[in-house]
Amino acid sequence: MTTPPPSSSASPSPASPADRARQQATAAYTGMWQQMAKAGETSDWQSPELAKYATGDALGVINRSLYTDHLNGVVSKGAPTHNPQVSEMNPADNPTTVMISDCSDSSNWLKYKDGQLLDDTPGGRRSITAEVKKQQDGTWRVTRFAVEGVGSC
Repeated sequence: MTTPPPSSSASPSPASPADRARQQATAAYTGMWQQMAKAGETSDWQSPELAKYATGDALGVINRSLYTDHLNGVVSKGAPTHNPQVSEMNPADNPTTVMISDCSDSSNWLKYKDGQLLDDTPGGRRSITAEVKKQQDGTWRVTRFAVEGVGSC
């Protein structure tokens, strides 16, 4: 009679604070862009979903952009694609600030007015740098970001 090999009862070790920060900051970053694209469908500058992922300067820039589109009767269709990479974490062992570098593609995120494509110049790949900070309530939110011109990555 053969006995089965012993089963491992050890559970995997929990993610380190740095791993959790990386995951949560990246989720906040991509969530911000997803919600901005969704709010852009109606130029809803007051969408409460935006504040779940962005705060401070980042939220202000998004709200002003959407408000300007609203005033001009412009909506967005589609969504950008992202490839976020964590470029820096501070402090390294238990981060409260994460910097993200991205090469986003806005080719399929277009603006329309009165049902017509506003500008037939296609978007393209843009370099984005974002700062994501852990908030006092433990959530992560984008606090600021910079988007470079088409062709910057």
